[in-house]
Amino acid sequence: MSGFGGTGEGQLFDMDGRRKYLTRNEARHLLAAARKADARTRLFCELLYYTGARLSEGLQVTRQRLDADTGRVVFRTLKRRRTVYRAVPVPHHLMTELLAFADTLLPDEPLFRWSRQTGWRRIKALMEAAGIAGPQATAKGFHHQYGCHAIGCGLPESLVGRLLGHANPRSTRVYTHVVDTEERALTARMWS
Repeated sequence: MSGFGGTGEGQLFDMDGRRKYLTRNEARHLLAAARKADARTRLFCELLYYTGARLSEGLQVTRQRLDADTGRVVFRTLKRRRTVYRAVPVPHHLMTELLAFADTLLPDEPLFRWSRQTGWRRIKALMEAAGIAGPQATAKGFHHQYGCHAIGCGLPESLVGRLLGHANPRSTRVYTHVVDTEERALTARMWS
């Protein structure tokens, strides 16, 4: 099934045809709103943005899962039947901030000691502060945005799937069905 319509995992549009991923412009507004939030909320928002992690995966990050030597955050992929870990590279500045933030915690203590509902509410509040409304205004919007942006930047589908924790290549392929600036960026390659 393509990324159009449907309600299952990996669908980029809701039943009314509205997109469920953040555009680059919306993501910029969201990061600007996050800079005005408390440090923990800002870091959580940036973690989801730069990794495409699912909300629950981000909430499980501990000091032990910050691999400073390789600049990657290790996530336990939650959409699998068996335990699978994946390591996602992050910008140097984010790793530095995450490590500094984690310095006061025990190695296996979560950086973000919130319930799933609290994490969801914090992200939702940032979306509202950024003026983002609609089906994309959720934590899942980060996951979809990451996939769309990665494909738009030319990353191979296999790498995108691994970074997002997909077991099935069809889950990743849906990100090739993009619109707005991502679609324009891809089609512009044909014009030059």
